[in-house]
Amino acid sequence: MNAPRLIGLVLLSLFLIPVASLSARQDTIPAIPADTIVPESPANANANANANANEIYQGVILKLDIGSTVVALATSAGHIQHYELAANCRLIQRLYPTFELGYAGGARVFNDTISYRGHGGFFRVGIDINPLKKHPESPHALLVGVRLGTAVQYMAQSNLSTTTLAANGVKADCWGEIVAGCQVNIVKGLYMGWMGRLKCLFTRTDTSDPEKVIQAPAYIPGFGARDNIGWGVDYHIGYKF
Repeated sequence: MNAPRLIGLVLLSLFLIPVASLSARQDTIPAIPADTIVPESPANANANANANANEIYQGVILKLDIGSTVVALATSAGHIQHYELAANCRLIQRLYPTFELGYAGGARVFNDTISYRGHGGFFRVGIDINPLKKHPESPHALLVGVRLGTAVQYMAQSNLSTTTLAANGVKADCWGEIVAGCQVNIVKGLYMGWMGRLKCLFTRTDTSDPEKVIQAPAYIPGFGARDNIGWGVDYHIGYKF
């Protein structure tokens, strides 16, 4: 079995762990018969009602994306590195404002013609919503949302087919994403999950003009190889504070 296939199988098994845990946790929530009366003192009832009404902020989860790091190293034969941290806050049970930042870069030849070398930082901001209507108070969540991302990097690249086309300097790019995934509470405070991303690049390049192509970085930190439409999947572990 070759290395890319083995890595793919390992990542697939990791992605299935949160899904299986989410399903198992939902199934184990005990059902209370409709005719069962659960006694509760007036004092406790009022206290719980007030607590639920006032709990707008319900904690923040700090996450480390290990999936993107592994995939970047594997698909580029170790030439591209990607490191990313994220934080999402839980508000009124269903809303998750999210902030993601990281560093990426390296050296690689793209399409057998563009020799790229660069590095820089990236930042994404967005919001997710938990569409689960049953048990919204659960710590587990299915997440659907959007992101706006930007990256700034120093790059130097050249066209291997000619010595006259080359560029270097500080470059910036911007893109948007539609995301979907899940996060599951494995043990107290510890979370695991994955997120799929559909990316749309806003800072596009006229590919028919070689001068403009060489001025645009072939790789964008936080986005990946330059393309108008891209996709990605990350796998993260996190802790709730």
